Amino acid sequence: MQDPALTFGLEPRSEAERAYQLLRRELLNGEWLPHERLRPQALQQRFALGLTPIREALMRLAVDGLVQGESQRGFRACGVSSGEWHDLMSARRELERSCLALAISRGGTDWETRIGDAMEQLARTPLPRSASDRNAAELWEVRHRTFHLALVSACGSPWRLRFWNTLTDHSERYRKLRLLRRKETAAKVRDAVGDHRAIMDAVLSRNTTRAAQLMDAHLATTEQAIAELLQLAAAGDAFSTPVK
Repeated sequence: MQDPALTFGLEPRSEAERAYQLLRRELLNGEWLPHERLRPQALQQRFALGLTPIREALMRLAVDGLVQGESQRGFRACGVSSGEWHDLMSARRELERSCLALAISRGGTDWETRIGDAMEQLARTPLPRSASDRNAAELWEVRHRTFHLALVSACGSPWRLRFWNTLTDHSERYRKLRLLRRKETAAKVRDAVGDHRAIMDAVLSRNTTRAAQLMDAHLATTEQAIAELLQLAAAGDAFSTPVK
């Protein structure tokens, strides 16, 4: 099953599909702040596309849960909340444990190679140094997601992978707020790489219990960090305006 987050380099078949892919990519990459208005006329100029495909894309993204339609007022980027974030991560942690256990029981040598290659790519990818470093942020997210997808890819369940992709899409939207609005130190980068290597080692040694524990702790750390960021935002330390 192909990960929709990794298909943005493919040529879309229609203007509506192109509009959908472009705007979806920007929403997941943090180009739009929570609740920021999405004006079709402005998007038309931004993407050099017609109003009809722009509106079709916005309606599809509303179904995806990435934008909100407002009666007679157009669309906005979806908001964020601590409640939604904790619910989202609870569901993802539960599903990721299930997928990981199945992958460990079913994965072969090709799967092991895919995990190792994804880990090495991730280890060589630096986090962005500032909120304006959009390309670095996107590259980190793509390679981070590629690694996590490699881990669960051998689970043998297309439905689980479909739900995994949906949950990961929405968790990435939250994660990008942290990635682009909180400068990460070199120590934190090393810790992130160490966490992922430890997970990989447990998975490749077929230690299902340890792999599940490490993965759950890894996701819980992310959950707590973003929960703290959301608390700061609620207290008045609002997210910075993204660079467009």
